[in-house]
Amino acid sequence: MKLLSIAIPCYNSEAYMEKCIDSLLIGGEDVEILIVNDGSSDRTAEIADSYERKYPTIVKAIHQENGGHGEAVNAGIRNATGLYFKVVDSDDWVNAEAYAQILKTLGDLIRGPETVDLLISNFVYEKQGARRKRVMQYRHCLPVNEIFGWEKVHMHKGKYLLMHSMIYRTKLLHECGIQLPKHTFYVDNIFAFEPLPYVKKMYYLDVNFYRYFIGRDDQSVNEKVMIKRIDQQLRVNKIMVDVFHRIKFNNRRHLRKYMLSYLEIITTISSVMLIRAETQEALDKKKELMEYIREEDRRIYHRLRWGIMGCASNLPGKGGRKTFIAAYKLCQKFYGFN
Repeated sequence: MKLLSIAIPCYNSEAYMEKCIDSLLIGGEDVEILIVNDGSSDRTAEIADSYERKYPTIVKAIHQENGGHGEAVNAGIRNATGLYFKVVDSDDWVNAEAYAQILKTLGDLIRGPETVDLLISNFVYEKQGARRKRVMQYRHCLPVNEIFGWEKVHMHKGKYLLMHSMIYRTKLLHECGIQLPKHTFYVDNIFAFEPLPYVKKMYYLDVNFYRYFIGRDDQSVNEKVMIKRIDQQLRVNKIMVDVFHRIKFNNRRHLRKYMLSYLEIITTISSVMLIRAETQEALDKKKELMEYIREEDRRIYHRLRWGIMGCASNLPGKGGRKTFIAAYKLCQKFYGFN
C-alpha cells in the first residue's frame, strides 16, 4: 500500500501542471499521484496520460466530465489507495527537502503506537512579484514534532488551517463521507472544515512544504474574481454553517472553539467581498447571509454578528464600511493574502 496519495485537480492546466507533477515525483514509490483531468479542452489529458505511461507504478490519470475543483477532489478521494491523502493544486508545487521529511514522518507515524488523523505542515505564499515570501506557519499555535489532541490547539485570531497545510488519513475522509459540491469555487474551505470532528490525533511538522502560487489575474482568490463569484463564496459559507450546526461536539470545547473561529473568518471574508462590490444588491446579500445564519442557529449567529469581526463588518453607513475595508487592507498587507 502507498504511504501517501496526492490528488492534482487539473482544468486546462497545460501551462504549469508539469512543474507541479515533477515536484511530486521525487517521492518515488511511497506515493501515488492522481492527476484528475476535470474535462479540460487543452493538452491536460495528453500530459496526464504521458506521465501515467512513463511512471505506471506512481501516476494514475483520471479523466472525467467537468465538475469543478470540488468534484476533482472527490474523484481523488474515491480513487486514493494510500494511507494518507493530500491535495496539490496544479499551479502549485512542493519543496523537495520538506517533502522528504513529510514522507519520513508519515512512515514513522504509521509504525508508531497511535493513529494520527491529520498531519500539518507550513505553506509559503509564492505571490507573483513579491520579493518577500510569506510563510504560514503554526509553531506558536501547535506543539511541534509530537502527537496531540484538540486541547493543545491554540490558534491566534485570524490563524487557521488551510487545505495547503493538511494531510488527512484517507480512511477518515471515507468515514466522514465528505462530498464537495460541483461547479463551486472555494470548496477547499469545506475540505479543511467538515472532516475535523473525526480528527482525534494530530501531528505538526514545522517545515515549509507546500508552495502556494498566487497572483494570476484569473485565479479564484483574486479579489475581483471573488467579487464576481460571490454567490459561490456564499454557498460555501452556508454549507459550513450547516456543517457546524449538525455537529455533536459532546464537550469537545477546543474543537468547537477552533471551528467557530474558522467559520467567523470565512463569514468575514464574505462580508468583505460583498462590501467591496459596492452595490445595493451585494449589501442585500450580506444581510440575507446573516439572516440565514440566524434562522439556522441563533447561538452561531450571536457569535458571528456580535463578535469583534461581526461588529467591524457591520459598522453603520458608508463611513463604517470604509473603516472596515481600511482595516481589512491592513490585515491583507500584514498577512499577504489575496
